Amino acid sequence: MSSLLISPSEELSGEAVAPPSDSRIPHVRIRPPSAWSNLGFQEVMQFRDLLGSLAMRDIKLRYKQTLLGVAWVILQPILAAGIFTFVFGLVAKLPSDGVPYFLFSFAGMLGWNLFSNILTRSSGCLVTNANLISKVFFPRLVLPISTLGSSLVDFGVSAGMMVVLMLLYRVTPGAVILLLPIWLLLFTALGLGLGLWTAALSVSYRDVQYVLPVFVQCLLMASPIPYGASAVPKKLLMFYYLNPLSAPLEACRWSLLGTAPPPMNWLIYSAVVSIAMLVFSLYAFKRMERRFADVI
Repeated sequence: MSSLLISPSEELSGEAVAPPSDSRIPHVRIRPPSAWSNLGFQEVMQFRDLLGSLAMRDIKLRYKQTLLGVAWVILQPILAAGIFTFVFGLVAKLPSDGVPYFLFSFAGMLGWNLFSNILTRSSGCLVTNANLISKVFFPRLVLPISTLGSSLVDFGVSAGMMVVLMLLYRVTPGAVILLLPIWLLLFTALGLGLGLWTAALSVSYRDVQYVLPVFVQCLLMASPIPYGASAVPKKLLMFYYLNPLSAPLEACRWSLLGTAPPPMNWLIYSAVVSIAMLVFSLYAFKRMERRFADVI
């Protein structure tokens, strides 16, 4: 029998390797786990087939047995942009930075919907799959990550509608449209970060599922979707940009419509907050994961 040489200071993380040719060398090499291995990414990759199946199930069931189907993805932002145009554009007469107000608000809804869809779907994924969690072993991180598929599909459909509107209004984007994927990554990181945290909390505290819709509605009105930075008094701009969604939403409109870009320092602030929220939530999710099957 081969012996295992283990340093006392090392934490066990069984990493199997191929049997060496020399039988005197241990067949299993014990190494201390890295900081990233604690987040469970390696386990998620091992269950990537399950991840793909859950993502496809979410996409197929998203609009099953609905009369309009995927058309709801287009109708929701169009209706919201139409209401914003009437209330804030025609009644309140807020500036739209030189572009048609409907297009201005629809571009804001494009980024907002990506963020809110990821947040709301990932936050409820553990509770809705309670039977699966209590009966089958798999990395629980698979469930919130699997919700990204349907959110990205919805975004793709809305982005196609955005292209049609830009053609109708004869708005041509500049070279800054190449930066659009960066702003989308910020929306994804912040939405998934908040979704992971609220999903873990909702297992023990179902109140989260009642508080979250109110929080999302308040955040919607506090974000620059029906208005822009030009409509905010200068003395309030700092509070305006403290919302980590403000700078990416302004940057999204800048890339699509050529409006004024947000300050770079606030873009960096939003990126730091989004990444920090995602990393914090990953660690918090993994820390609470061991209690999910018992509590849910």
